[in-house]
Amino acid sequence: MTLRAVAWDIDGTLVDSEPLHHHALVSVSAKYGLEIDPDDQSFVGVHIGHVWEQLRPQFPVAVEERTWHEEIRAFYAEHSESLVPIPGAVETVKALAESGIAQICVSNSDRTVVDVNLRSLGIADIMVGSISLDDVPAGKPDPAPYRMAAEALDLPPHEVLAVEDSITGMQSALAAGLKIAFLGNTVLGGPPRADFYPTSPSEIPEFLDLNHTGDAGDFNS
Repeated sequence: MTLRAVAWDIDGTLVDSEPLHHHALVSVSAKYGLEIDPDDQSFVGVHIGHVWEQLRPQFPVAVEERTWHEEIRAFYAEHSESLVPIPGAVETVKALAESGIAQICVSNSDRTVVDVNLRSLGIADIMVGSISLDDVPAGKPDPAPYRMAAEALDLPPHEVLAVEDSITGMQSALAAGLKIAFLGNTVLGGPPRADFYPTSPSEIPEFLDLNHTGDAGDFNS
């Protein structure tokens, strides 16, 4: 196996953004008279379009999805100072860049949120680019986001390692033909399908080194 690049998921993989996503949802929905329990975690990790579909019957008829969504994005951007990097994530991204490994971000969030996250982390200039929900015909678990990422990297998919923390993201990367590092709890409900199960982003360089990154350098030096 030859791995020459990394495609990073963002939310939950590089940045602990779920608390802010939830805060934005609770605050904006309350403006329209819908009280969501701040401790209700049922919407965590759910695509914003699917959240709207679930909540729409409870909103006043006059509430428009586009306006509601724009207000959530604005709230997220205005409170981005509360975003916290996943431990080891930024340091790993920078170490990979110094070793010549190309990197790209692949997210199911829209462009506004992706850009806010990358600015918050201070890694936007390190990436070859980023793929947001606005850039693809269909989001994860469709293979389009990761297929586009491999094309942007100008590499065959099997030479790119996708780092994911969700089954939805893993399904997208697998369908596109990428190798998988699943960050977090072991996938339940079936046999493991990832190539690597790190407990921290900081373990990614060693895995790449073990899998013949060639001229990219020796991460253990």
